[in-house]
Amino acid sequence: MRQAIRVGLIGFGTVGAGVARALLRKQRLFARRAGARIVLHRVCDREFRRSRGFRLPSGLSTTDSSKILRDPNIQVVVELIGGQEPARSLVLEALQRGKHVVTANKALLAHSGQELFRAATKAGVNLYFEASVGGGIPIIKALREGLIANDFDAILGIVNGTSNYVLTAMREKGLTFHEALHEARRHGYAERNASLDVGGYDAGHKLAILTLLGFGVQVAPEQLYTEGISKISQADIQYADELGYCIKPLAIAKQVNHELEVRVHPTLLAKTHLLANVNGVYNAVYIHGDMVGAQLFYGRGAGQNPAASSVLADIADVARDVVSGGGPRIPLERRQSHRVYRLRKMGDVETRYYMRFNVTDSPGVLAKISGVLGRHQISIASVHQKERRAARNVPVVMMSHEAKEAHVRKALEEIDRLRVTRQPTVAIRTEAPRTL
Repeated sequence: MRQAIRVGLIGFGTVGAGVARALLRKQRLFARRAGARIVLHRVCDREFRRSRGFRLPSGLSTTDSSKILRDPNIQVVVELIGGQEPARSLVLEALQRGKHVVTANKALLAHSGQELFRAATKAGVNLYFEASVGGGIPIIKALREGLIANDFDAILGIVNGTSNYVLTAMREKGLTFHEALHEARRHGYAERNASLDVGGYDAGHKLAILTLLGFGVQVAPEQLYTEGISKISQADIQYADELGYCIKPLAIAKQVNHELEVRVHPTLLAKTHLLANVNGVYNAVYIHGDMVGAQLFYGRGAGQNPAASSVLADIADVARDVVSGGGPRIPLERRQSHRVYRLRKMGDVETRYYMRFNVTDSPGVLAKISGVLGRHQISIASVHQKERRAARNVPVVMMSHEAKEAHVRKALEEIDRLRVTRQPTVAIRTEAPRTL
């Protein structure tokens, strides 16, 4: 008879139900592969009225989390309620009581990761969080263990399926932003309030976790530069396509001259870029390490089964730890990179820019715009003047050479004050092509 590892699950939502169903129906598979019987001992939620497609066995459910946290028979607590509180308090109590914890809570880890890792180390237990980034993609385990010998130059990711779906639908179906978002809601890919997703904040939480793993730097979400996709228009989608680019919602962490750039924003990618063909609700994370070079991790980033798969993998890891009597794995609070001294200010970031101006169709307009850009040390790579529009207004699209963010901001503020400018300028950063 294999040793029994008893699990307490807090949160019986979409992912929680997927985890519970698998634990109940795949017991023999887990026993064979994890080396222990993994037993779902208790499930806690505020209420169990909503149907999840199957029924929990009698006596398994509770609305009182203390029946999990204070049960000495439960060795593993799985937190799937999301948010910062009460999740933080529940996880801390579980760790302090000597229980291993598995969570998918990216917001919790982004805000309180170091505190929780210290608590786990002090208690001699493990904290696993594979499902917090990338759904079913095993990127956390790869960074935490498989690539431990590497120093990283860059981690780039499409890590929010809602934003990626919206931009894909805009490009492939010719939809406006609001039409594409409505379609995402209809298919269940976006919440009614999708501001965390399309505003870039969800991706920011995930990037904070990747930054900690890859560079050993705890970045508070408020330290991240975050820009959403709501200002991207169908015109920008089309012009980018004509220029050989597509627009993707990118999370970026790059080490440049001992400084770390950490930012989330829509980005122009050349169609040859590894991430350019990651479409719909799929996620992908590109990394570059000094020993392995470039690697791409790709898969479904959202949904019940992909996320549940990652949670179950963590539970199996805990089971192996318990059976082998192993202690905490790789304390994350000690991973500071010797190559990163400070965070880079967003104003110092240098990249190429796509800029779309809406101006009057009159002589001298291009000279005025290029003159402002030149005074702010911005060199123009190409100019594309589009067809005349109503009221004699025309869009002018420019691609710059590499320019400093602070210079671009000041230049565009000045250009937007010109009498010939009819609408605020749209500026989108680009990312250079990378190949394996």
